[in-house]
Amino acid sequence: NANGERFWVKFHFKTDQGIRCLTSEQAEMIGGKDSHYLHKELYDAIARGEFPSWTLKVQVMPEKDAASYRFNPFDVTKVWPNKDYPLITIGRMVLNRVPDNYFAETEQAAFDPSNFVPGIGPSPDPMLQARLFSYGDAHRYRLGINHTRLPINAAKGVEARNYGRDGAMRFDDNAGRAKNYEPNSYDGPAQTDVSEQAGYDASGSIGRLGLIKHADDDDFVQAGALYRVMPDDARRRLIDNIAGSLSLVSRTDVIERSIENFRRADAEFGARLKDAVAARRAGARVAGGGTPKIPVKGEPQKDEKVERPRQPEVRA
Repeated sequence: NANGERFWVKFHFKTDQGIRCLTSEQAEMIGGKDSHYLHKELYDAIARGEFPSWTLKVQVMPEKDAASYRFNPFDVTKVWPNKDYPLITIGRMVLNRVPDNYFAETEQAAFDPSNFVPGIGPSPDPMLQARLFSYGDAHRYRLGINHTRLPINAAKGVEARNYGRDGAMRFDDNAGRAKNYEPNSYDGPAQTDVSEQAGYDASGSIGRLGLIKHADDDDFVQAGALYRVMPDDARRRLIDNIAGSLSLVSRTDVIERSIENFRRADAEFGARLKDAVAARRAGARVAGGGTPKIPVKGEPQKDEKVERPRQPEVRA
């Protein structure tokens, strides 16, 4: 800010429509009838003037808090409790139209977390640090070096003045006769040397295990807390969905290790999941006469007659 103070910020877009989920059975039925059901629902709502919206809220952590906070605040798998850093309402985003041309405005869109406005910069979050490079790199491969000049990606309200020239699919006048070097004597854009982001001190090891450990770092505490605030019908759906996939695993030791992870998050969660998986596997054995097995493409199934190729007759 103006006083030279730095803060770490989490941005949240909170839906104003509320949250409603489909059960697996409902999703299968709807998807089977209309695979574009959710797209159509969105388009129809906007056509009726019922514009969906999201409220933008932020959590603000003073820079000095990060080093001593009870868990690593830059761990992407963790949330900051609201009681420690309350949500502050900033604004509202309204989706009031759909693309006029899906290819031009959707498929060619290139979102890149390395695009910042002055005053906002990246944090040491390792996931973000990787994406600062990888997103732009993917867009350069997918759309080309000049993708930032496409109307959907170009700056709005200001003119981007730089010395970028040439490259595949350059579709404007390529800056005409303007000079492409700096400094020059032809009133070209000049470097300001004003930093749009203030740097920060970094410490600790760099590498795959570079996150600095904090006192309460744990991979299961927040997962368990989330499970315990769910209403029971949501817990039931969650367990049914996990059990539906986990019961198809052929190795029991893999199933047991997976269930143990959920048990470490919450003892009841693990116990209910264990019972649900056991019930599904028992039902599959009764119905199929054995341990559930996923068919392999090309593998003959039970009672399927397999035609064997005849060996050519050889005569002396």
